[in-house]
Amino acid sequence: MAGQVSPAELDSLLLRLLEDLEELEAKRTALNARVEEGWLSLSKARYAMGAKSVGPLQYASHMEPQVCVRTSESQDGLQQFRVMRAGARIPEEVGPREAAALRRRKGSAKTQQPEPSAAPRDPLNWFGILVPHSLRQAQASFSEGLQLAADIATLQTRIDWGRSRLRGLQEKCQQPEPGAA
Repeated sequence: MAGQVSPAELDSLLLRLLEDLEELEAKRTALNARVEEGWLSLSKARYAMGAKSVGPLQYASHMEPQVCVRTSESQDGLQQFRVMRAGARIPEEVGPREAAALRRRKGSAKTQQPEPSAAPRDPLNWFGILVPHSLRQAQASFSEGLQLAADIATLQTRIDWGRSRLRGLQEKCQQPEPGAA
């Protein structure tokens, strides 16, 4: 066989690539639906509360993110994107910040620095205490959309890797053997 590439390897890689493309299309459709649903809910909230009650003037001057996107390498060396709460730490980060961490004793002087709040405040509170249900629906839709966007980025990375691997195997398959004439 030319290039020592088995047809079964090419077939399995191509099948995996097609499955990933199908999943990517489904996730993109779901993302578009979530974003559309979010904008619809937001417009309903603006109608219920008044156009001036839901807008940029209600945003806080200093905003803290509720979520962040982290990247990590999977077992096969590809990057994965994950959406995590802003205060959450990955297991590798858990532990003392310094190599020689000291514990405070009960009788020590209280010179502790104030810790930031454990959980970021809910941005819906910027618009009042009793916000309409449609505003909460919009927040949930955009949160789900963010998770879908991370999944899409991971899938796109896997698809790009699969395409380049498939091209490499096809070129290897088409090269003549060194001893053949």
